[in-house]
Amino acid sequence: MDLASLSQFAQIVGNFAVVVALFFGMAQIRQFRRQRLDAAAIELMRSIEDQQFTHAFRLIYPLPAGMPADELRALGPDYEDAALALGARFESMGLLVHRDSLPMHLVEEIVGGAIVLLWQRLRPWVEANRREQGHPLLFEWFQWLAERLDERGRPMQTPAYERFRRWSPKG
Repeated sequence: MDLASLSQFAQIVGNFAVVVALFFGMAQIRQFRRQRLDAAAIELMRSIEDQQFTHAFRLIYPLPAGMPADELRALGPDYEDAALALGARFESMGLLVHRDSLPMHLVEEIVGGAIVLLWQRLRPWVEANRREQGHPLLFEWFQWLAERLDERGRPMQTPAYERFRRWSPKG
């Protein structure tokens, strides 16, 4: 084998190695994204599985949508504490969705309908607090997230138990 042939062979091997490295890199990126999505899903589930969230949800969810702030306050401090707890939780979620740290479709599937319904119950209370405290940014990301989920039609979507009635596990 002469030097020119050896050079061509080395160039072919080098090009092949670059192609293999590119495919490997793309596979690694895909795997990393999947792991990130799985980690986000786990953290989202943890954030709504604690006792504080459950207690707050049980207090606020049965209230009528659009209940005036003074009526919510008249129910006692537990209700305002619950409103603050839910607002803070969904405020964080909204910001994380906006920054693409938490995928919208994941939030939508796990807790989307509840966010929209809870915003409907807490909106008058939040707006009253914004006016009274001169703080228009109070729960801005909660509102943003609820409005985006509402635009996507989350409360009206077909429930998973109907959509995936014929689903079966892989393998």
